[in-house]
Amino acid sequence: MNDLFEAIKGKKFAVFGRAGIDLFCDEVGVKSENSQIFRSDLGGSSANICAGLVKLGSQASLITSVSDDAIGRFALNRLRDYGVETKYVKAVSGECRTSLAIYESTLENFQNVIYRNNAADFQVQIADVDLVDYSNYSAIITAGTVFASEPSRASTFHAIENARQAGMPVIFDIDYRPYSWPSAEIASDVLSKAGMSSDLIVGNDEEFGFMAGDYGKGLDKAKELASLGKTVIYKMGEKGAISLTEEKEIKTGIYPTSAIKPVGAGDSFMAGLLASIADGFNLKDSVLRASACAAIVVSRPGCAGAMPTVDELGAFLKTHSSKAT
Repeated sequence: MNDLFEAIKGKKFAVFGRAGIDLFCDEVGVKSENSQIFRSDLGGSSANICAGLVKLGSQASLITSVSDDAIGRFALNRLRDYGVETKYVKAVSGECRTSLAIYESTLENFQNVIYRNNAADFQVQIADVDLVDYSNYSAIITAGTVFASEPSRASTFHAIENARQAGMPVIFDIDYRPYSWPSAEIASDVLSKAGMSSDLIVGNDEEFGFMAGDYGKGLDKAKELASLGKTVIYKMGEKGAISLTEEKEIKTGIYPTSAIKPVGAGDSFMAGLLASIADGFNLKDSVLRASACAAIVVSRPGCAGAMPTVDELGAFLKTHSSKAT
C-alpha cells in the first residue's frame, strides 16, 4: 500500500473510459417530462472523475474516443473547460455517437435515460493506448464500463499491461452498468479479471457481490482481493464503507446531506479519494473526504459541475460531521 500511495502522490492520472453529454433538469423536484429547462454539461463516469480530480488540485488526462460531430466537440470543449488534458481523445467518424444521459434533480422515482447505442467510446483501439506516454503519469484509472465492449475492452487490458511495464499502479472503479454489457456472465468474468489486474479497487456492495456471483458474498470477495495485496474500498451506501488491506480493515461513516438526486456520487467519491491520498492524507481520512465529496455532489444539480473544489470541500468539512456506521 505504501508504494501505491507514494505513486498516487504524483498527482498525475491517465484515465481510461467515456466522456459524454449530460442533459439535466435544473429545477429541483421537477420530473424530466414536466421540465422546460435543461442544462447541458460534460458527462460520463471517467470524464466526471477527471473533472473532479482537477477541481481538487490533481492533473488528469482522459483516453477515449468521441464522435466527430458537434456533440463530440462539445464534450471535448467541456473537458478543456474543466482543465482536463485531451491530447489522447480521438474523434471517430461513421455511425458511432458520443453517449447522452438525461436525468432530473429529484429522488422521487428518479429517472436517468441513457443513450449509448453504438457508443463512440467503445472504439478505442490498441494503437490509441500505445500512443500514451505512461512515464508522464503516476497512476492509471479505469472504470468498469470501458470493458463492456470491444475493441475498448482489449485495448484497456493492453493499457494495463503498458502501465505495469512502466511501473505504474492501476486503479479500478468497478462501475457496473448492466445496460452496457451483452450478458451478466460476461460482465462478471471480465470485471473479475480487471479486479485481479488492479492495485486499488473501489466498488459498492452490489458490485462486489456481482463479481462474486452471489450478492450475499460481496464482502467475502472484497476480503479475498485484499488478501492478495490489493487495497479495496467496499462501499455500503448509507452504512458507510470498509477499507481493506492485507493488514487491516477500516470502517468509516457517511456525511448526511439533503440529496436531490442519486447520480454522480461514485465519480465524486473516486476523485475525492485519489486527490486526498495525493495530498498526503491517510486511507481512513481519504475515504472520509471522498464520502464528503459524494455528499456534496448529490446535493447539487448535475455531476461534473457539482464536483467540489478544494475550498468547497474544506468548507463542507468544517460544518459537517460524519455519521458513524
